[in-house]
Amino acid sequence: MTTDSGSSNGFGEPGTIGLVETQYFTFAEPPNEMILENGERLGPITLAYETYGRPNADRSNAILILHALSGDAHAAGYHTPQDRKPGWWHDTIGPGRMFDTDRYWIICSNVIGGCKGSTGPSSIDPRTGKPYGLRFPVVTIADMVNAQRHLIDHLGIDRLLTVVGGSMGGMQALQWAISYPDRLRSCIPLAATARLSPQSIALNEVGRQAIYRDPDWNHGDYYDGPRPNRGLALARMIGHITYLSDKSMHRKFGRRLQNREKYGYDFSVEFQVESYLQYHGENFIRRFDANSYLYLTKAMDYFDLSNGHGSLAKAFLPAVGLRFLVVSFTSDWLFPPYQSREIVSALKAVGADVTYCNVDSDYGHDAFLLEVDTLTELVGDFLARICREDGLDIPVEPIRV
Repeated sequence: MTTDSGSSNGFGEPGTIGLVETQYFTFAEPPNEMILENGERLGPITLAYETYGRPNADRSNAILILHALSGDAHAAGYHTPQDRKPGWWHDTIGPGRMFDTDRYWIICSNVIGGCKGSTGPSSIDPRTGKPYGLRFPVVTIADMVNAQRHLIDHLGIDRLLTVVGGSMGGMQALQWAISYPDRLRSCIPLAATARLSPQSIALNEVGRQAIYRDPDWNHGDYYDGPRPNRGLALARMIGHITYLSDKSMHRKFGRRLQNREKYGYDFSVEFQVESYLQYHGENFIRRFDANSYLYLTKAMDYFDLSNGHGSLAKAFLPAVGLRFLVVSFTSDWLFPPYQSREIVSALKAVGADVTYCNVDSDYGHDAFLLEVDTLTELVGDFLARICREDGLDIPVEPIRV
């Protein structure tokens, strides 16, 4: 799975895992489709996933990494030595890193509803031979986790050492703890929430409206023609603002102008922050599907762990035997620290083992991707404790084959 030669754009540098390959797992073939939370059936389902490191004898060193809204299965390494960038959480995965591939077997899968190899609205509907579009059923965070459980079964893993993710990935981690507590030893939600706030639902709706109102959206049936790129780019620009903080934007852009020294008194792109947002909007349309954006943001809107349980604490009752590491970030205004403290309070109310840290950071919501040194210390100590307490057969020395 890995190589260590070559050098370009970080490829081959010490601590990196080199080349990786995306793999695919298909299940839920008709007539045994997966039953979704809304009662609809979906199948066959393909999940794209990648693995880093190697399993130990009893596969007790397996860690499942769960991605955020715009992420995918490619969490670390390079698909080719010429890749412009490595995977989205590359700095945390590799020998000696937060997720030490000399000790742990790391798995990351793209969620259902996505557009990077897993079954989603851009996939071909076997009943019609055409892309699903809006005929794809509405999926939830619980449906994503249920699909991942099939992948874990396929990989022969009885119990994961931990599940870990930030933002929408943190929602999945919490859902794993509720849905399959007997398949985990621990859970690490980062910059997460147990239920999406009205403010976040509102922001998601603005992004969706940008897509709906693009003249090329065509109610989701755009795969044979022009795509709603203007709407998707605008949705991404709105989302990107929420990932930063006021302080990080001051530091990153200030009021600096882009390629000019004085105001033009017109409506062209003048400020660096405008140029930055337009760049990320245009870059996003080259790698993401507008319908997937609609489905994944809707799945986040529906997420409410307390729904049907009476309270958040009662929802966590099945997970009382797990150990939790909950991490928030001081400048995160999308999923503010109070939302993580709600999770911690609910876990403590049922007697769960929970460690909480509110990291002082200026990076805003993106801090879970950027505060690598702090997270390496927190997560490293937490995982070492789980291994020690459970007497797991995970060697102190790196796994060498």
